[in-house]
Amino acid sequence: MKLFDSELKVMEVLWEQGEKPAKDIVDVLAAHIGWNKNTTYTVIKKCIEKGAIEREEPGFLCRALVTKDEVAQSETEQLIDKMFGGSNELFFSSFLKNQGISEEAAERLFKMIQEAK
Repeated sequence: MKLFDSELKVMEVLWEQGEKPAKDIVDVLAAHIGWNKNTTYTVIKKCIEKGAIEREEPGFLCRALVTKDEVAQSETEQLIDKMFGGSNELFFSSFLKNQGISEEAAERLFKMIQEAK
């Protein structure tokens, strides 16, 4: 599932705060990023069409149907496919070359790699 930045802003509200009426999502996003009501409702509608959000009545109650981890995994896979030809090794190599890594982070990553084998 591909979610655009605007859709991720709506999803973040639901992931952090749980199910909410759309009017409450409007209030949160108006306060945090200055969106108006129409913008928020349009983005919620797009998320519903994509199957990321479920809407219930009464009160236009919105619930996330995908987790943040599921979206992150999908986005990561798409990035690796698009930019690195599907190669995890090229992705990590590029990341390490461009970002660097602390000794502690390297040890944690090494442990994660060992556990993933």
